[in-house]
Parts: sequence; C-alpha cells; structure tokens
Amino acid sequence: MFDLIARAEQYGNATAVVDCQGTYSYGDLLEASARVAASLLAGRDDLREARVAFLITPGFPWVAVQLGIWRAGGIAVPLPLCSPWNELEYYLADTQAAVLICDSANEQHVASANIPVLGYDKAVESAPGNLPAIVNPRRAMMLYTSGTTSRPKGVVTTHANINAQITSLVEAWEWLPDDRILLCLPLHHVHGIVNVVGCALWSGAICEMLPRFDAEVVWERIAGGSLTLFMAVPTIYVKLIAAWEKAPAERRAAWSEGAAKLRLMVSGSAALPVSTLERWREITGHTLLERYGMTEIGMAISNSYRAERVPGSVGRPLPGVAVRLVNEGECEVAPGTPGEIEVLGANVFCEYWGKPEATRDAFRDGWFRTGDTAIVENGVYRILGRSNIDILKTGGHKVSALEIEEALREYPAIVECAVVGVADEEWGERVAAALVLRDGNTLELEELRAWAKQRLAAHKVPSRLLVLEALPRNAMGKVTKPTIRGLFEGAQ
Repeated sequence: MFDLIARAEQYGNATAVVDCQGTYSYGDLLEASARVAASLLAGRDDLREARVAFLITPGFPWVAVQLGIWRAGGIAVPLPLCSPWNELEYYLADTQAAVLICDSANEQHVASANIPVLGYDKAVESAPGNLPAIVNPRRAMMLYTSGTTSRPKGVVTTHANINAQITSLVEAWEWLPDDRILLCLPLHHVHGIVNVVGCALWSGAICEMLPRFDAEVVWERIAGGSLTLFMAVPTIYVKLIAAWEKAPAERRAAWSEGAAKLRLMVSGSAALPVSTLERWREITGHTLLERYGMTEIGMAISNSYRAERVPGSVGRPLPGVAVRLVNEGECEVAPGTPGEIEVLGANVFCEYWGKPEATRDAFRDGWFRTGDTAIVENGVYRILGRSNIDILKTGGHKVSALEIEEALREYPAIVECAVVGVADEEWGERVAAALVLRDGNTLELEELRAWAKQRLAAHKVPSRLLVLEALPRNAMGKVTKPTIRGLFEGAQ
C-alpha cells in the first residue's frame, strides 16, 4: 500500500476536497478511487504500470482518478486541459496509454482518440474489489516537460519520489491537518499536483479546488477567512494585484484583511519580480515565499517559512535534498561564483520515458543536471536563469537576462520586459530587451540610456549594447506596433 492511501485511511470522515459540486471526505475519496481502480482493472489483478491518461477538470473527480490509477497499479498521466488535440495525440502516442479517462466537460475534446475512452461517471459505477499491493519503488506518474528539446519529454517519477517531494515540503512549510489551501493552478505540473494537492492530502488538510483561475473568485475566497495557505505563479499574483487595484476601496480593504490571516503564501514556477513581491507585501502584509523546483525534482530549494526571506532569492536546500553548483569544467564552485545547479536526493525522477540517452545525459555521477544557473550569496541561492537561454555571453562576460529584466522593471515607465540574446559578430551576443510601457507613458531613449548605464552597473551587469524595443499598449491593454528602437552603448 503506497503512503498517500495509508494516510487517507487515517483521516476517515475529515474533509479532504471541496469543489464547485460539494464537499468530500477522505472516506469518499477512498471509495471513489477504489471504484475507479476496479473499473480500470476490469477483473485483472494489476495494471503493472500501464499508462493511464486522464483529462479532467480540477476537482474531486481529478483526485479520485489519480489515486484510482495508482491503486490499480498504473502510471498516471495527467493531461493539460488547454492543449490542442494534436498535442494530446503526441502524449497519448508517446506514453502508449492503454486508456484515456475524461469527464463530461472534455468528452468532445477526446472524441477522435484512437484508444479506449472511459468516462468518469462510468468509472465510479464499478463496485470496489480486491486491489493490488503497490510498493513505493514502482513508477507512479508521468508529466511532460519541454526542457531544452523541441519535443516534450515524459518525466517518470516513482511513488517513492513523490513521497520524498511531499514530505520535504510538509516538513519545511509545517503543514498541519487544520490547514486549508485553495487550488487555482493547472493540474499537469508538480506545482499543483505535489505542492498543493499532494501536501494537503498527506497532511489530512482540506484542498479547495477551483475549476480555473478567476481573480475575483480567488480574492473572495481569500477574504472568506478560512484559508491558511495559498500558492501560485507570479502571473497569478500580477493578475490579483491588478484586480485589487481596480476594486472599490471597501472591497480592497476586505481582501487585504482576509489575506493577512493566511499563514503562508508561496510563489514559484517562474522568477518573481521584486516589484511584484513588494507590491503584494504592501497589499497583504505577506512576503511571498519563493522556492525553486522543476518537473524532474519536485522542489529542491526554498526560502524559510519562519526566518527572513530574501527578495530575489530562493533560499536554501530543502530537507533531504542535496544541492551543488558546478562550473563548465565539472568542478564545484565557491560561494559567490555562478554555476549550474545539480541536485541529489530521493526526490529526483527515475527516467525520461523511452529516452535512455537523454536520461543518461541528465545525470553526472548520480547528480541531476538541472540546466539552471545560480549563485550562492550568504548561504542563499539566487537563480540567474536557464544556462542555455537566460545566461547570455557578451564580450567575454556572462550576463543574466533575469537580472537585466529586474533592473529594467525599476524604470518608472516600464511595466514589463523580456530580455534575450541576439547574435553579434563583435560581441558574440547583444542583449535585446522588449519593453511594455505603462499606460500613458512614453520613453525617452537618451534618458533611459543614461539611467540604464547607472542602474545596470549597480546590478554588476555590463551595459555594453542593449537593443530596445518599446511596446506601448492600446486602450484595450493589447501591445501595439513597436515605436522605438535604439542601442545602449554604455561603457562597462
């Protein structure tokens, strides 16, 4: 019996999941998942790691199906609701899925599937029966990540990997049975699956699940006062801030008061701009906890739950996770020197599905090579970006695109930006920045050049040559045709 089911049996009648259809106990979850497992087994004793894909809206049925697949001995393959059919076809073909489970909301989307399709309502009609004994070393889940290749790779984790990912976070973030978390994330990434649903179920807590993100709905639930945790990506926090700023003063006050009652708010899956962190703190009183992870490892590094959080950093390695930084010569670097993040621990995935060479290349002496570059300052990790995308090489210098973006966001007229490298014969790469201006603002290029030369130097970033492209918005908030192009030509 794998650990999530064993723990669910301890919680019995306690509430496990709340969704738009109702409230469900851990006992309800055990019952429904046993029925799904019986339907999948169809008289067999064990699925023996057959892949079972599912396309289900976030809610109680999603959780019941995932646990049901595991209880039948299958590998769960949660599919993204937003994907076009040709992408779903690739996932189904690559996994060689034996069956696809869907709810009524997604039946039309999978009508052309060339494998058996099982409706959720039909699956839970089966009577529970004998289920196989599932041990933790068995493969449990496959999530797709594009990584650094053109085609997504199936990342395979075992029950032991998932247990390690969950227990590390439960310890670090002090999950308790009286916690209640709101899910508004998609359920085809570890952020929603492990950090939210997995940790809640492990702890005997309540997971309240929304079918999709809606800023006002989320704010109203936060203001309700019953939530204790909230986790989201930076884009969600930006949208929540925008909704708060547009709301009447009375609603803003109620929303802020409700948010202040939560014990923890977490941001992850992308770099959190310091400006967003600071604005969220002004609105709610919370300093968002930033952490670092990826599909292959779950979470590896996190700011402290109780100690001071350093803006722009992701903290220290989580319990049970070893982290090191390595240079191009495969040597561990000293503090203060950038290096590639490598991770070792029970949390690390077992393989890329059907890609033994990619799996082999992803490890060095047992350490997983993340492809991300970071630096350690005062014992705290700061992510500089993807080694092959965000680390630009200009005039012999390695420059972090994320650091340049963070600096440019401090310019009053700029609301958002993106930095990439552009090939250049003289410098190797120029640093190109696409800018979105705040409504009603214009950009004076010479003034921005002078400001950037000083500000980027303060960030220890060589200013050299930066191509600027200002993208003002129209009245509908859409980016309009670029109107300004130029070059930074500041000295080093």
